[in-house]
Amino acid sequence: MGWLGAVDKHGRSMAEVVEEALYRHRQPLFGAVSIAFFDTTTLWFEGAGGATLGQRGHSKDYRGHLKQIVLGIVLDDADRPIASFLVPGNTADVTMLLPVVKRLRERFGIAQACVVADRGMISADTMAALEVEKVEYILGVRERTSREVRDEVIDDDGVAVPLVIPRQKGETQLAVTETTIAGRRYVICRNEEEARKDAQARAELIAGLEHKLAQGDKALVANKGFRRFLKTPKGDGFVIDRAKVEADARFDGLFVLRTNTKISALQVVLRYRNLLAVEDTFKTAKALLATRPIFHKTDAGIRGHVFCTFLALVLRKELMDRLAARRHSHIEWQRVIDDLADLSQIEVEQDGRRALLRTAPGQTIDPVCRAIGITLPPVLQELPPAP
Repeated sequence: MGWLGAVDKHGRSMAEVVEEALYRHRQPLFGAVSIAFFDTTTLWFEGAGGATLGQRGHSKDYRGHLKQIVLGIVLDDADRPIASFLVPGNTADVTMLLPVVKRLRERFGIAQACVVADRGMISADTMAALEVEKVEYILGVRERTSREVRDEVIDDDGVAVPLVIPRQKGETQLAVTETTIAGRRYVICRNEEEARKDAQARAELIAGLEHKLAQGDKALVANKGFRRFLKTPKGDGFVIDRAKVEADARFDGLFVLRTNTKISALQVVLRYRNLLAVEDTFKTAKALLATRPIFHKTDAGIRGHVFCTFLALVLRKELMDRLAARRHSHIEWQRVIDDLADLSQIEVEQDGRRALLRTAPGQTIDPVCRAIGITLPPVLQELPPAP
């Protein structure tokens, strides 16, 4: 792992060399990647966290007391991992998007990919730089903190187009509108089901707030959920700010995207929702592949450890795609791992005869072997006598 993560005099690690060679090996015959989905997460340490990588920052794992690193992963339009980025744990998300675009262009030769990223990546400087570089993007917008979105975008009364997205259980129904302000294109999406949930959650919070106010307002100071709906008129203590409650209701079930692409608003929404595949990738890396916590003491070891997880994600995606092509998409990854762990072969010797004995395979082993084109050895395989 240290060899994989060690950086040479040009600032490149062996992990990056392997990553780029792997991309070229899988690159389609005609053209490069057209869509790049990018998101970040954090991984925490049990220990010092290396010389530079392990830092304290905003933890997405709720481990703010521990040092961490920020991991970014790029997926292509087939949800395959193509690149990973590892930076110190105190790096802000808004500073990561431009280096990602630069690396995709310079090291992977991906010049025209549309970058899709979450609202944590957006800033005025980032947007300006993307426009200067003529990079296509679809980015989530911070609806509550953007004055333009609050004052103009979400109140647009354009004609809404319905969009129904199938899910594993049921479907998601969205109402999609778009507007352009001073050359900036926004796509507004409203989910009525989520809007009802947001309204119910706020009603319960206000009811609890009223109950707390009746008992005294000292208990409200440390509760962020309560504080955002309170005001202190003339220093007489806390009261509920009904204007803030009404303002909050405007965002129920709403999310806003900003893009400079020419595709339709419905296509913009569908591409953005594919960003969920990155979140699923992070869940797999953290839970199924046991990437965290990290115990390595050097930056090189940390990079190598995380890159091994990246390679595991690549292999897992390839295997699951092959299983799905053979109509075995119902097979769970953890079951595959358990069946592989139970599969073993031992050598036995009795009365001068030697043989190899293989254990019986689990239910997933046969479809896995067929998907990757290998055959298990026989249950009993005789060996020549020992010299």
